[in-house]
Amino acid sequence: MASAGKISRVLIIVENLPLPFDRRVWQEATTLRDSGYQVSIICPTGKGYEKRYEVIDGIHIYRHPLPFEADGALGYLCEYSTALFWEFVLAWRVLFTRGFDVIHACNPPDLIFIVALFFKLLGKKFVFDHHDINPELYEAKFGKRDFFYRLMLFFERLTYRTADISIATNNSYKQIAVKRGGMPEDKVFVVRSGPSLDRLKIIPPVESLKKGRRYLIGYVGVMGKQEGIDLLLESLAYIVHTRKRDDIHLGLIGGGTEIENLKRLAVELRVDDYVTFTGRVPDSELLEMLNTADICVNPDIANEMNDKSTMNKIMEYMALGKPIVQFDLTEGRVSAQQASLYANKNDPIDLANKIVQLLENDELRTTMGQYGQNRVKQELEWEHEVPKLLAAYQAVEAT
Repeated sequence: MASAGKISRVLIIVENLPLPFDRRVWQEATTLRDSGYQVSIICPTGKGYEKRYEVIDGIHIYRHPLPFEADGALGYLCEYSTALFWEFVLAWRVLFTRGFDVIHACNPPDLIFIVALFFKLLGKKFVFDHHDINPELYEAKFGKRDFFYRLMLFFERLTYRTADISIATNNSYKQIAVKRGGMPEDKVFVVRSGPSLDRLKIIPPVESLKKGRRYLIGYVGVMGKQEGIDLLLESLAYIVHTRKRDDIHLGLIGGGTEIENLKRLAVELRVDDYVTFTGRVPDSELLEMLNTADICVNPDIANEMNDKSTMNKIMEYMALGKPIVQFDLTEGRVSAQQASLYANKNDPIDLANKIVQLLENDELRTTMGQYGQNRVKQELEWEHEVPKLLAAYQAVEAT
């Protein structure tokens, strides 16, 4: 339980997703609440989360508008400036109404330290929750290491220097905190993004989602440039047109800046009849699609960011007992192990062949799915991460 001493009130600041849509942050927030902390959250509004203020399950959520979903350097400058303004204003509102002892900042971007730095002057603590490696994210989006890449590195270092402790989502991120951020190793806590089995329910398949075909391939995630959906569509085209299989359908769940371009690509590749783009959907529809899927895929492009990042979708697939095909990335292997087949990096033909290999082997699909589900229950479920999060907060109190 939270002590009656230094740390009992937490302000979580998130910029890239609304709450409670951001599943990792919501799990952290509810865990802290259940452990006796008073939790407030500042985040943007979003589709289905338009209320500027509401209380959900005892957690007070303060939302602010963002002008649009950024795509390009000027767009990001506008988005980040607007978000920082609202985060600063709403932090004062929380301070004068509910109060807080610590700011728990979730990146991207690595700019929330600017808000935290001011309140540290008033005696508040700062926890940095490292979700994405921002310099590598910039490189993945724009394909270059220029002035702005070096600026991202600078902001990252300032964030770590401002933080009292940091939370990493995996060991790769911990090494970045220590080696690049200069954080003492004993102040970096690995808290993985484990799925909640209370949310990821196994339900009967919805056969209509297969559009009359035998197999459904499922994907959930962002539709951006670095997610490799273009390569997945190329894999689908190879399966349909070269391997002459018309018994598969692809269900793509998620929104993002590239979704319209991807729809046009599907038409160009002559596979648009074999693809469903759902956009962002409620959990009920997500669960219908993933439970119906025969296999699930993660076509994240092999780059520095994706190689070092833990993808929530992998563990969600595993929680639902789904065998996986993905490109061969370091943290992807750490998460999935034997629950996945691994295609050559950025090779859509090998990805297609691995998909077909799984579709043609019922026993292998069953074995891999069961392995992944057991691994989640025994090691990766969120309940295994709860003690690690609370240990991080005990360390904050000791600083």
